[in-house]
Amino acid sequence: MSDESTALTRRDFVRGTVGAAVAASLLGTPLDSKAAPAIKSYVALVRNQGALSSSNQVNELVLGDMLTQALHTVTGQTDEASAWRALVKADDIVGLVHTDHLNKTHPELIEAVKRSLKLAGIPEKNILMVQGSPEKVKQCTALISLPALKAHWLTGIGTVFKNYICFNGSPSTYHDANNAKLGEIWNMPHVKGKTKLVLVDALRPLCDKGPQPDPRYMWPYRGLIAGTDPVAVETVCLKIIMQKRQALRGEPWPLSPPPMVVEMADKQYGLGTSKLEEIQINRIGWMEDALV
Repeated sequence: MSDESTALTRRDFVRGTVGAAVAASLLGTPLDSKAAPAIKSYVALVRNQGALSSSNQVNELVLGDMLTQALHTVTGQTDEASAWRALVKADDIVGLVHTDHLNKTHPELIEAVKRSLKLAGIPEKNILMVQGSPEKVKQCTALISLPALKAHWLTGIGTVFKNYICFNGSPSTYHDANNAKLGEIWNMPHVKGKTKLVLVDALRPLCDKGPQPDPRYMWPYRGLIAGTDPVAVETVCLKIIMQKRQALRGEPWPLSPPPMVVEMADKQYGLGTSKLEEIQINRIGWMEDALV
């Protein structure tokens, strides 16, 4: 992408085609409503009211069931081992990429994924924690992305694409309006094509002031969001964040900086589908206040 095409101002985002498309997508209103759009991507939304206690402690048994349901829904397989085999091979070196700074991925989810992979036949020695290490990513033949759902004061949304920000060695080059370029990391040689599953920790998201945890903007959503299309998963995540922000304010409350990464990951980098109306959300479990 040229410097000219990425140097979008916030006014450009709101007034231009990027902003119009994202706004229409998040509102669930196609820009051209003459025909129903074809479904291009699928995202699993699994929620369980018992996933967190009233003090936000994780119920590991419930979370394990939610992981199994997410895997079944994403792959269409009827058992957990077959679901993983549809995503990774027995001899893969599998890198787990979690959110490790501030509003972190719950360790209970990381451990649940490790146990599940081992039960599916992936040796423990072949499961690596690779966040922040381009060198470790180079060793991997498959990646499972495990970001936490949150807004971020430097990139707008700090979830799916932000999760790989350290894999190019220069994270600060993707801040502010340059969040539009985050998708390029996913096309770098040591990353491209390796992500087999995006599994978002939406147990207790953060809708503002991220990544620093702020209880005013955190709530017990008690969910997992999963898919093999990272753009579609991020689009659903963004919808949830935006709807929660509007519910808190009683009016639209835009993110700053605008999360241009989502549409650009689709239009510029070809990583998936950013139009909500082209995404089928397969909902499992408790759906009160699902926001999407």
